[in-house]
Amino acid sequence: MKPPRSFVHVRENSLKMSLTSQIIQFLFSGLNVGSIYALVALGFTMIYNATSIINLAQGEFVMLGGLIMVFLTVFLQIPMYLGLILTVAAVTLLGAFFERLAIHPLRNASLLTLIIVTLAGSILFRGIAMFLWGKDPYALPPFSSSKPLHLWGATLQPQFFWVLGITGLVLLGVWFFFNRTLIGKAMTACSFNSTAARLVGINVRKMVLFSFSLSAAVGAIAGIIITPITLMEYDRGPLLALKGFAAAVLGGLGSGGGAIVAGFLIGILESLGAGLVSSGYKDAIALLVMLIVLWVKPSGLFGSAEESELKKF
Repeated sequence: MKPPRSFVHVRENSLKMSLTSQIIQFLFSGLNVGSIYALVALGFTMIYNATSIINLAQGEFVMLGGLIMVFLTVFLQIPMYLGLILTVAAVTLLGAFFERLAIHPLRNASLLTLIIVTLAGSILFRGIAMFLWGKDPYALPPFSSSKPLHLWGATLQPQFFWVLGITGLVLLGVWFFFNRTLIGKAMTACSFNSTAARLVGINVRKMVLFSFSLSAAVGAIAGIIITPITLMEYDRGPLLALKGFAAAVLGGLGSGGGAIVAGFLIGILESLGAGLVSSGYKDAIALLVMLIVLWVKPSGLFGSAEESELKKF
């Protein structure tokens, strides 16, 4: 006996609504994780523009931001807003010390040597974090109520809005810094032509220091806002760096706007792929998208042919 036609229609509509709700949920999740990838990619872009170096320790700045924030707010019971300021300041200083101690003394070394130095720094930071915090994952309380919200059939944690809001403020602040401040304009000048920047009196070496410090600060913020959603542990840095680097390359190395758009794009594709296909392919999606785009357009989505060439340091 066939079910009534009305029952079939109701069931089909229910399935369509359920699939639509799932897709909306995946899109929101993709925006959430894409915000982190965008911030990590932006950190890669800042350092690349100033030095042509691919800083393989960028993911460790994210990891340290999350773990230091946990230490200050959970163990020392420091207020959340104060812990955020202190964490960003601490990781910024670490980024500056890393540049002064590891990059600056090797300013005449080859580009490959400098990239290997950043890899060594990544391993060092990871080892120190394992020694201080151990191998256990750490949780950070959400910035506000943990009561979920319902929007268009999707269930969202309030931390989602904190992630998007803080990411938006960071991106706006970075835009203002590079377009409305003298130091930011000097760093931009170095990204176009470091030799010409020297000739007009810009201290290029100091701009390199600023680029490492600023990228460390952005990485720390990314680690702080993502830790309440996904636990943070000492070895999270390499995977975050890989996703951020994929976004930076996908958007076009040297293009800040491209890195941001590509970060969100990878986050959304990763979430949709994990939800609709299989979660086992989640970490491979970023690399697959990057390889396809580079095969079609080697300079990235928003990069030019000139930007795809390594600039002289």
